[in-house]
Amino acid sequence: MAEAMFAAGYETECTQVFLVARRNALDASLQSLGYEKASIDDVVKMPWEALESEIGTWIKAFQRTVEVDLPGERDLCARVFAGRQRCFGRDIFADLARRAMLLMLTFTEAVVLTKRAAEKLFKVLDMYEAIRDAVPRVDAFLVAANDGEGGPAPADEDGGSAPTALVDLKHELASVRTRVGESAAAIFCDLESSIRADAGKQPVPGGAVHPLTRYLMNYLKYACEYKKTLEQVFQEYRRPDDDADHEGGGGDPFAAQLMEVMELLHSNLEAKSRLYKDPSLSSIFLMNNGRYMLQKIRGSPEINAVVGEAWSRKRSTDLRQYHKNYQRETWSRVLNLLRDDGVITVKGHVQKQVLKDRFKHFNAAMDEIQRTQGSWVVSDEQLQSELRVSIAAVIVPAYRSFLGRFSHHFTAGRQAEKYVKLSGEDLEAIIEELFDGNAVSMPRRRT
Repeated sequence: MAEAMFAAGYETECTQVFLVARRNALDASLQSLGYEKASIDDVVKMPWEALESEIGTWIKAFQRTVEVDLPGERDLCARVFAGRQRCFGRDIFADLARRAMLLMLTFTEAVVLTKRAAEKLFKVLDMYEAIRDAVPRVDAFLVAANDGEGGPAPADEDGGSAPTALVDLKHELASVRTRVGESAAAIFCDLESSIRADAGKQPVPGGAVHPLTRYLMNYLKYACEYKKTLEQVFQEYRRPDDDADHEGGGGDPFAAQLMEVMELLHSNLEAKSRLYKDPSLSSIFLMNNGRYMLQKIRGSPEINAVVGEAWSRKRSTDLRQYHKNYQRETWSRVLNLLRDDGVITVKGHVQKQVLKDRFKHFNAAMDEIQRTQGSWVVSDEQLQSELRVSIAAVIVPAYRSFLGRFSHHFTAGRQAEKYVKLSGEDLEAIIEELFDGNAVSMPRRRT
């Protein structure tokens, strides 16, 4: 039909009808995937849940267009407009490709114009990857347009070079890729601002893991699943002030930015720990959050590779120090009550009143610890167990020894029950109930 129309001098009518028919075919292909064209204004106004779904549909439609539809249109144009008509087919395909791609790229530009938010990062990266992966396809269209055999040439046998429409498309694709990449980098860098803005004055009850810690560590873990893409984005679209050296990162701007976020989170948590009036609870809070961070890092090969072993070792050292601080703040004064420091036994004689006071103070201290620290939270079972074991290893033997030396100085019966309220087993049971998040009092009596 094309040959007949060209022979009769209807080149313009033939190409126009063909072009309209193929545009309609491409539109129908997109619609079959559920993709509907939307204006920039419509996209900008969409709630994120709806836009997130639209982006998923867009990615499928874009990949289908680049990988299936446009190669098919190129081959069809080459078959219909062969021989002397080849230049017409080439120009028609260039027009089809440019129109189809620009319609779809308008959507990505609209997404970039929406308000930046942390939860948008991963869909923006998905779009970036789709556009990045389309570049070699468009380059292949240009090569094919330059030379029918696939080899690069400045002009073809008809005296024409690659159609302007394809050259424009290549430049537009590069431009959109840049804007989407810059948007992804900016969203990730905005994490710094969100951490600095989280300056709440209310401490988390019981010293538990802070919601900011949970959110950021899960976010970074997911971000590191896009590690290669984020590295590429930061290498290509790093901000001007990124040239300043960050601690860590090994010359990788993405790793440097991630380390900056980790250090900011660490500093933020230290500031939040000072909201607690009880220094022991501050240490529990720092232990909980530090342990959570380490567990997330060590449980993810991707984020562990970015953070590095040196950072993990440093944080492990911090955790040990928090543990020591807690032991000192809570249990050193309890241990001091169980020492015969020359006040209980004077010249070989036990000072009965001093001994009574020691037992009374010890019972009161344990009652206070059980009442307060029973309501504290250590949700990591291993950390909870480590704390209980370390406390028991210090306190229980000291208390048993103290009982062995001095409990017989009380008359059996009511006097002994008044002062010696806890057995070694009772003490172990109290320690086993610490950090459960349940406040209790100490009704126990030695049996």
